[in-house]
Amino acid sequence: MHVRRCAHLMFEPRESVQFDLDSIAAGGDGLRTELTLLALVPHRREETAVSAKEAALLAGIPSTTWTDYAALAAHHGAAVVQDLVARGLLICDAPEHAADRARDDRLRDANWHTLSAAQHYFGCWNGVRSGDENQRAGYLTLQDLIAKLGEPPPPVQTHAAAGSRLPLPSPQTTAFDALLQRRTTCRNFDADAVLTQHELATMLHRVFGAQGALRVTGGGDTTVIKRNSPSGGGLHPTGAYVIAQRVDALPCGLYHYEPLAHALEPLRALPPADAADLALRSVAAQAYFAAAPVLVVFAVRFPRNFWKYRNHAKAYRVTTLDVGHLSQTLYLSATDLGLGAFVTAAINEVEIEQAFGLDPLVESALAVSGFGRRAARRETPEFDPRGLVWRDDGSRMA
Repeated sequence: MHVRRCAHLMFEPRESVQFDLDSIAAGGDGLRTELTLLALVPHRREETAVSAKEAALLAGIPSTTWTDYAALAAHHGAAVVQDLVARGLLICDAPEHAADRARDDRLRDANWHTLSAAQHYFGCWNGVRSGDENQRAGYLTLQDLIAKLGEPPPPVQTHAAAGSRLPLPSPQTTAFDALLQRRTTCRNFDADAVLTQHELATMLHRVFGAQGALRVTGGGDTTVIKRNSPSGGGLHPTGAYVIAQRVDALPCGLYHYEPLAHALEPLRALPPADAADLALRSVAAQAYFAAAPVLVVFAVRFPRNFWKYRNHAKAYRVTTLDVGHLSQTLYLSATDLGLGAFVTAAINEVEIEQAFGLDPLVESALAVSGFGRRAARRETPEFDPRGLVWRDDGSRMA
């Protein structure tokens, strides 16, 4: 039997301040600082407290070669080694530990950089209701935020006095500028409006569809695609998973968009109430977003991107840029069609992955977007300083 350290592991010294009655009795400030050393284990999405001795033991065990279990147990004690295996910090080749080994192998084979793996997997939410929490905290408007947090940093950074700046010519404007100016995040969807299949098809094809494909000569089954948005290395690792709530002649449920065939792959039918519940949970109880007739999950296949950028410190950043490019294309496409749109990273990744049956060590949600018709009246604040979407009385512009 053999063991090796898990492929990705980080340690965090975490401080917490506790109330201490004994400190007050001794004339102190009544506070006690506690320091805990945590091991962050991405393949389990778990953090576990370790001692300095355990951390030193783990630091001395290779993650790329196997170490004899018996020799390690004889030197450090069988109970210690067994406990580290049980917590997934050490990977064991025994059959009873096959599940942990398989998870570690999937993360290892995806060629993650350790810092990025920790950032992603410990930034995922499950069961968070940030929409409700913001409402309870009174963080609904910019005025609320300023009242509670003070003034934010200035909106722009300057490096020269006004008199020394070099004025630029007035920009040339086209219809594209008008489209850009109408783009604004929608928080007021018509909860009864139904999207047409043509609108859905146009949106998916413009944003996620393959605008061209090329089979690489001598590359076996290697095919590269072109989308309307750029992607690091031309890899386009981001897929689209759809929560369809109200689309004409399309059953309510979950779908995957296949960009080469320009087709929806049905995954699971849902009653409307269940789809609405999943939409709300997916966007962490931001009810104004959940009301959109269609929500699209931006799910990144990490092995696709990390195949080229192996164990690279910038590779994860490239995947977030990929989602950002796609979301802006989605915004502009929706605006062109007269629809409202949103994108949010405040999502419950774990619940989304479970609903769509995604293996998070291979494919994980980074953001959720949605689109549909705006409501007749603005009930939730939207940032529309030029008054191109909403009138002063809260009614929608024609």
